[in-house]
Amino acid sequence: MANVLNFEKARFNMVEQQVRTWEVLDGRVLDVIGTIKREDFVPVRYRKLAYADLAVPIAEGQSMLKPVVEGRILQALEINPDDEVLEIGTGSGYFAACLAKLGRMVTTVELRPELAESARDRLEQAGIRNVQVEQADALSEFQPQVAFDVIAVTGAVTRVPEHFRDWLAPGGRLFVVHGLDPIMEAIVITRMGEEQFVQQSLFETVIDYLDGAAPTPRFDL
Repeated sequence: MANVLNFEKARFNMVEQQVRTWEVLDGRVLDVIGTIKREDFVPVRYRKLAYADLAVPIAEGQSMLKPVVEGRILQALEINPDDEVLEIGTGSGYFAACLAKLGRMVTTVELRPELAESARDRLEQAGIRNVQVEQADALSEFQPQVAFDVIAVTGAVTRVPEHFRDWLAPGGRLFVVHGLDPIMEAIVITRMGEEQFVQQSLFETVIDYLDGAAPTPRFDL
């Protein structure tokens, strides 16, 4: 019981002392982050760090986003209960769980088979049924069958792929971090029409690149 109470207190403190102070004030977002058990999506050896202000390591050299970044993404995307949501980069499955609590249906795409399988297991154990985990490369082979109201890209890209924008339904919002380390820009792109997009800058951050989306190394002679 003590461990359960400690996690509950840690979750509360994360929301109040980290996420809220980073200008995340949307009540639905705060409720979701304050409810989902982040510790259940973290490797056992890192459970004590589940609510720390850091990118917690997961399998295969990957890591979770910081809680403050997750909160800002969820708030910026303004997810409605009937929205179709796409996540690119499943990782632990935690962020897909957050998206699923806010939207109608989530498709989440993960390149690494081990991560995809473990995320499926964690989401099932958490009782979250409105997430479909796809093991595929979103930069090349993945071909969605529907347009999405919301797309959340959880890894950085050097440049935003055109097909990510093409997957948006009219009025749809795409969150992505782009640029070169150590200066990356988090943006939301909104599809206003068939060929019309509006881009809003949110904040600067640094996160890991999606597999295959890092800049090509340059060799100067």
